Amino acid sequence: MTSPAATTPERLSRRSVALVTMGCARNEVDSEELAGRLDDAGFGLVLDPSDAEVVVVNTCGFVESAKQDSIDALIEAADLKGTGTTRAVVAVGCLAERYGNTLADALPEADAVLSFDDYTDIAARLDAVLAGRPQAAHAPRDRRTLLPLSPVERQGATRPTVPGHGVSGPAAAGPKGPGLVAKPDPSTVAGSDIDYLPPGIAPASGPRPMRRRLDTGPVAPLKLASGCDRRCTFCAIPAFRGAFLSRQPDEVFYEARWLADQGVRELFLVSENSTSYGKDLGDLRALEALLPRLAAIDGVDRVRVSYLQPAEMRPSLVEAMVSTPGVAPYFDLSFQHASGPLLRRMRRFGDADRFLELLDSIRVRAPEAGVRSNVIVGFPGESESDLAELTRFLVGARLDVVGVFGYSDEDGTEAATYDDKVPAEEIAARVALLTDLVEQLTAERAEERIGQRVDVLIEASASDEPGYLEGRAAHQGPEVDGSTLVRGSACPLGTIVTAVVARANGVDLVAEPLPQIGADNSSPSQSSPFRLRSEPSPPGPTVASLTAAGPTAAGPTAAGPTAAGPTAAGPTR
Repeated sequence: MTSPAATTPERLSRRSVALVTMGCARNEVDSEELAGRLDDAGFGLVLDPSDAEVVVVNTCGFVESAKQDSIDALIEAADLKGTGTTRAVVAVGCLAERYGNTLADALPEADAVLSFDDYTDIAARLDAVLAGRPQAAHAPRDRRTLLPLSPVERQGATRPTVPGHGVSGPAAAGPKGPGLVAKPDPSTVAGSDIDYLPPGIAPASGPRPMRRRLDTGPVAPLKLASGCDRRCTFCAIPAFRGAFLSRQPDEVFYEARWLADQGVRELFLVSENSTSYGKDLGDLRALEALLPRLAAIDGVDRVRVSYLQPAEMRPSLVEAMVSTPGVAPYFDLSFQHASGPLLRRMRRFGDADRFLELLDSIRVRAPEAGVRSNVIVGFPGESESDLAELTRFLVGARLDVVGVFGYSDEDGTEAATYDDKVPAEEIAARVALLTDLVEQLTAERAEERIGQRVDVLIEASASDEPGYLEGRAAHQGPEVDGSTLVRGSACPLGTIVTAVVARANGVDLVAEPLPQIGADNSSPSQSSPFRLRSEPSPPGPTVASLTAAGPTAAGPTAAGPTAAGPTAAGPTR
């Protein structure tokens, strides 16, 4: 965690707050926005909830298991009250937004349940809670109705509070109704009042992100957009996250530059649907234009795009992702299924053959590209032939990681009203069948990478394997796609090491670093592929000096998350 902002004369004694983040990388961005707002208002940010006067739990409200995890986190935080420092627990995030006063009534352990609309005044809300003033929970509403139906009319419209789109100071024009703010005034975004923010939040120039990093690692999520215009019958997210809204390219760029100044080496671009970026800006190829700008930022080594809709993939975007220096050839494609008829029932597009054609178009340009996805089994009406078609697709797709989810009804979705439900025991059997299959298939895909050169971003020393560093190659996304162990010691975190894959275990790899030029008083010829790339690193922990060893050198058995199932699950969008 970064150090708290300096106390100003306007700041009274600092109240302490801990932020507990559940769910996806988008929630991580939202938590860091809340942290920035709270820090700027005089709250002291602490890591351990037991050290905080108020614990804010940023909840996930997507699927049943995630909702339960969030409720458990709220109850766990509430158990701290009366035992020490903690005086209050507050629920924010998707579960809080989705259920509002219903959640407040069902969970008295939470002292307040706040809406996205409360984010801009989060400090005042927490002050009120600590002062014992009750905060009435909101009545849930469909946030899609808060923006114009036409995407091109949204940027100029009075808009709702959108988490992760925060700007600071005069650019936030103030309330225009419940949860509404005016469109930011571009003339105030990068003006002479840049010193309004304390050190560590404001970048040197450009729009100022209202954000405080809660992690010192070399990877950070960066929000491209929020909301979704799709109407997938199984998904409730658009109702509580709202209609699709892109961030302005310059706003994304300046926040990326600020992250680089904070020591971030990999930008992980997130949204509910990154392929739609720019459609409300009047530019359907805005992402293709933005990627080179982000990759060229000083200090940024890698840009990774997530949350791609297969039906919206276009040749120009594929080309930008595989050919732009610094952009990882990594495709997080939300297939969900491969049976055409079943996908129509989901209100989605495509089928097995079209998806395989898309993958072929990617691999003909980048044979070593990483591809991950999620699939839902047991959707209402799923037949044996639908399941067989999904199986055929998975065998032919050679995906690096697959999350397998069993269907469950979600409140307010169209699919919840369908009659032809698959029995729960049959869903469980199909999940087990597909999980076993994809574990085998993704392990085979990892073995295909043995002998390949990979650039590994070092993120930690391997705690269970002394003498090894842990990081991710370009085909491995954060947290859920496995990792790569590299033999070495004394290497700054955030360094990119070029190595050769020696072994695989599941989706995880073990790689041996290529010899450094000049190591052991010898230098390979100019034509040698051996190299070690070490970029400037932020102050902080280091892990040891790389040793060069051949691919046959003995080493650990890589271990990590399984390739399938909820433990390796990304967003099911």
